[in-house]
Amino acid sequence: MDPRRPYRSGGAPGQPNPQAPGKRPGAPAPAPAQGQVRKGPVVSELLDQLQRDIRQLQIDFERFFNGGLPLPPEELRNRIQVQLRNLRNTSITAAVENFRLNDLEARYNSYNEMFNRRLRDVEEGRSHKVVAFVEKPRFDPRGGIVFGSEIDSAAAEALYQGLAAGPADGPRFDLDSFQTYLRRQTEAIRQKTGCSEVQFRVAEEDGKLKLKARPVPSR
Repeated sequence: MDPRRPYRSGGAPGQPNPQAPGKRPGAPAPAPAQGQVRKGPVVSELLDQLQRDIRQLQIDFERFFNGGLPLPPEELRNRIQVQLRNLRNTSITAAVENFRLNDLEARYNSYNEMFNRRLRDVEEGRSHKVVAFVEKPRFDPRGGIVFGSEIDSAAAEALYQGLAAGPADGPRFDLDSFQTYLRRQTEAIRQKTGCSEVQFRVAEEDGKLKLKARPVPSR
């Protein structure tokens, strides 16, 4: 032993001190504190459930408007609102999860706005509810909808609903953004081709619904 080096109890130099605080070799990892939750996978699972519920809400509302359900799915809608509120109160640090939450919330708000408007229409013309749904639709997203210098909001909503009816999760934007997109695309095609009108239709490719556009020749 070198007398000039200070004496360390508990072992030779370079050996671990058995009395020193810290993790013992082979000891199990400490358990998380009570109430502590691993946020990563939990938030992801909550977002997955929220996505499924929003999709189910859309299906249930369409069934209600077509007479398949006696009452609107208010319980499911209230549950989604609680899910959104809880997720907003959760500290989400992952940018991907934040983006996904914003997207789902925008999608729900867009659907909710359309549902409320259609519910008001049903309430104001309750005696004509069945007749309204057996009549031929005013706009056919699959057959094509034509826009000119102005974007008809009802026609834009029909296209939006047509895209949302696909096997995927529907449009990844809200109705207002979709109308803005239609307006810009229509104007760009009109300027490029010299046509006065543009037709948009919903078509299925590779199992996904896509929006197709073509200029309408002037008559």
